[in-house]
Amino acid sequence: MKIKEIGFVAIPVTDMERARKFYEGVLGLKESGRFMEGKWIEYGVGKDTLAIASISDTWTPSDQGTGAALEMENFDEAIAELKKANVKFACEAFESPVCHMAIVQDPDGNKIMIHKLKSA
Repeated sequence: MKIKEIGFVAIPVTDMERARKFYEGVLGLKESGRFMEGKWIEYGVGKDTLAIASISDTWTPSDQGTGAALEMENFDEAIAELKKANVKFACEAFESPVCHMAIVQDPDGNKIMIHKLKSA
């Protein structure tokens, strides 16, 4: 078996309108696809796809599950904007040897990593 690429990352949400306000209004993502009568919304991010979905009572949000990392053009500016929008931080900004990172939570508690690789 050989994995070619990640097809998409999908995040379960409970309230699509509230989730869209966060992903579009706060994070600035632009809808690139809508499926299942609006229960599945996709956002093109570079060559990848991030989706939010409210499709099943058995697939629910969690603050303990897999998280997506969003690579920022300007890390400090992104952190300032998120704080201004009163987004909940699960982990404040920190620096590792290779990157800057913080972890925020969407309205359902799903963790989203705000990330910026250091220059090589």
